[in-house]
Amino acid sequence: MRYLLLFISFCGFSQEVFKPLEQRKEFQPLKIERNLKADGYLDESDWQNAPSVKIDFQVEPFQGKKASFNSTVKLLYNQQFLYVAAILRDSVGKNAYRAPNLKRDYEFVENDLFGIAIDGFNDRRNALVLQSNAYGAQRDLLAFDDRQFDIDWDGLYRVRTHRSDSSWVAEFAIPWQTLRYPKTDGNKAQDWGINFFRVRRSSNELSVWSPHPRSMSPLRMDYAGKLAGIIPPPPTATNIRFIPYLLQVSNRTNGTEIGNLATNNFKLGGEIKWAISPTTVMDFTFNTDFAQADVDRQVNNISRFSVFFPERRQFFLENASLFSTGLAPVDQVIGGSMYIQPFFSRTIGLDQNVNPIAITAGSRFVYRSEQRNLGGIFMRQGEGDGDPFTNFFVGRYSENFGKQNRIGAIVTTKSSPLVVLSTGAVDAFVRFNDKFSFSGMGTLTQDSRTGDQGVAEYSQFLYNANFFRAYWTQTLVTEKYNPAMGFVSRRDILSNSQGFDFNVRGKWLPSFIRSWGPGIYTEVYHSLKTGKIIEQRALSGPLWFDLQNGGIIGGYVEASAQNLEDTFSPVGIKINPGSYSYFRKGFLLASDPSAKYSGSTEYGWGGFFNGSMQTIDSKFRLAPIPHVNLGLSWNWSKFENMGVARETKEVNLVILETRMAINPRLQLIGFYQKNTSDDLNSMNLRLSWEYQPLSYVYLVFNTLNYKGSDNTSQKQQSFLAKLSYLKQF
Repeated sequence: MRYLLLFISFCGFSQEVFKPLEQRKEFQPLKIERNLKADGYLDESDWQNAPSVKIDFQVEPFQGKKASFNSTVKLLYNQQFLYVAAILRDSVGKNAYRAPNLKRDYEFVENDLFGIAIDGFNDRRNALVLQSNAYGAQRDLLAFDDRQFDIDWDGLYRVRTHRSDSSWVAEFAIPWQTLRYPKTDGNKAQDWGINFFRVRRSSNELSVWSPHPRSMSPLRMDYAGKLAGIIPPPPTATNIRFIPYLLQVSNRTNGTEIGNLATNNFKLGGEIKWAISPTTVMDFTFNTDFAQADVDRQVNNISRFSVFFPERRQFFLENASLFSTGLAPVDQVIGGSMYIQPFFSRTIGLDQNVNPIAITAGSRFVYRSEQRNLGGIFMRQGEGDGDPFTNFFVGRYSENFGKQNRIGAIVTTKSSPLVVLSTGAVDAFVRFNDKFSFSGMGTLTQDSRTGDQGVAEYSQFLYNANFFRAYWTQTLVTEKYNPAMGFVSRRDILSNSQGFDFNVRGKWLPSFIRSWGPGIYTEVYHSLKTGKIIEQRALSGPLWFDLQNGGIIGGYVEASAQNLEDTFSPVGIKINPGSYSYFRKGFLLASDPSAKYSGSTEYGWGGFFNGSMQTIDSKFRLAPIPHVNLGLSWNWSKFENMGVARETKEVNLVILETRMAINPRLQLIGFYQKNTSDDLNSMNLRLSWEYQPLSYVYLVFNTLNYKGSDNTSQKQQSFLAKLSYLKQF
């Protein structure tokens, strides 16, 4: 024990998780009468008189040290807007600020950025987050307990930036309708939770105004400071956002299976968002369209798990965290591989082959408060999957108790004239202290036609400190568990997954290395039907280093044992039932992801069932300026002497992405992918112009070519033009 304590001290364990400040930092903004122009120049006299605070607490790389460069934040407000200005000192030069591209909701770790986290209800749990990089690209999200995130929520606000050789400036104008706060008559002052943070990317440094430990993010609002004495206006009588759209679509198909057709369709639809109160929002949608949504990335699945494809459609992304209760990996290794989600929105509006089905209309109700959250979704889908129509309903309730604990329930029904498929679940989250938490769920499904019932449950303990993190996850899924509106990785299993890793830091490490992160992760799966072990694996990364510039140098080893009870055919190679054990090795090299030229390569080799497999997963990106971005991904797998026929087979998946931007609001995006496993290649070109906040013009061209079951070519082409307009009442 003595030597363990010495090792911990030697590795810098003294930078521990600390408690929130007993006396919260305070910031009182100044009220003004006139409107300001958010242009990034701060040349109005009001800004000279505005109160200010400093972002000076360094979280990364040296917790507790003073930030390397001065960062000043100023606040003003009037009856229409909350104004925030950040003056961020730097010495890199006006053309050297990091921003690989100008897309909205860019990657946090790749940009010079400034962010604001606002807890309007001062409940120390919810955060509304607005960010800008040095070129004015926006990133916004909603967060709850620093555990659940609505990354794709889009707030209505304006931000402009100005860059010079000594600093960059971000100026925000945030309408009160975008913010969430308690009811007011416009005369009584309120206190909000707030924090400001900055990423200085050239030194890969995170600094904040109100301190928090590095094992957390600036969105842990129990560590936030206080915005004191602000007097927001009372909510408007309506606060309705109307977003109609016009759409013209031309489709052409050519193939023995899909036919030779040419169609032209005109469509009118839209959405209405009614903020009934600061805590309650009602959404309506009719003739819902997702034609401009991002394209799914192809995957060659060689595991025994179903692939989880993320939701990409904007209507379902907003407030997704309220409805997305369930189990998912915390990151690539922590938490295990299982997904158990009673509700997954991709089950709506897509058939079994992931082709769109028309959504006639729908609504969503969301109520969020300090004590509880309540939500409901109703959608009506047109003809598809053999049903003339299908109705979808989701109901969600959660109650907050204690400091940061929650218990809740969710119910879903998918009903058509032929069948009603229901799912119910009860879940809980308990944070025992700042480092240790528990989450769990029990869920039941029922099929009205067959009478089948299924059960699933999970429990997960997670310990997350600065120096050490560990988890234990246990799951059970019966064979007949079928969440018709949800997702589950695999059925008929009882699983256990445990793991831990370290975050070792110290002056004894080379200067280019930020931390050493050795870890061990295990998974064991039993069949509920037979009680036998059907899969077990252990993964260890004894040499895993995070670099100061954000890159990675890592090596790992993996031992697996597979007991197949049925035939398994990854990428078409047939493997008979039986027992197989094998050992694999691999390494990962990744450069600074914010650099003008960046890349990563992961190479793995070793056994795979009764043969061997080599894999390469490489990504390269050229971003000479933020306005031009070219990305190339290559996934290669070679199987040797494998399967019943002792086959040797190579599979390639190539993805090419381009993004050219005049500014953050006018961009041309290209996406091409080719998969040799099924002779599929597709291309997507999209011109996006945000001509005013959250109002868009889209021009989109899609092509898809693949080999049908009769080995002949099937071709699809489409072109669409879409105009949407946001009107706030």
